[in-house]
Amino acid sequence: MKQTGIFYGSTTGVTEEVAGRIAKALGVEDAHVHNISDLTAEMLDGYEVLVLGSSTWGAGDLQDDWYAALDMMKLLDLSQKTVALFGCGDSGSFSDTFCDAIGTLYQSLQQTGCRFVPGVDAGEYCYDSSSAVVDGKFVGLALDEVNEPDKTDGRIAGWVELLRPYLQ
Repeated sequence: MKQTGIFYGSTTGVTEEVAGRIAKALGVEDAHVHNISDLTAEMLDGYEVLVLGSSTWGAGDLQDDWYAALDMMKLLDLSQKTVALFGCGDSGSFSDTFCDAIGTLYQSLQQTGCRFVPGVDAGEYCYDSSSAVVDGKFVGLALDEVNEPDKTDGRIAGWVELLRPYLQ
């Protein structure tokens, strides 16, 4: 398996907990799961695959710790990296900006040369709008721990199967 690092931004602990569940499903050791607030450019050097996660706040905003990290990442050459995105949102209260944070990550990192892993079918979700949807698919894995926590394990398992060919 390619060296994989998981980086998350979490304010309330939900995205951190989801990052841990994804790590377990991928077989990634805890030492390779990082809070994005600790990110340095050197940390990224050791990984071929970057799994990046953020919760969505307010009207579609990134989790606060992502802003500085994303500014730094946008200046890097990530052309040798594969990137997989995941995000947590609230499709009930914020149905018009559901998981927009992963859409922001996707758009912001396109100029770095990284290769994105395809996302999941958006048709299996109930929401009104999301900047994280391109051609009927989320740009990564969208999760709703507020309204659909019972679907999270199945969604993670399905997404991990999509990721496996990119991790070999």
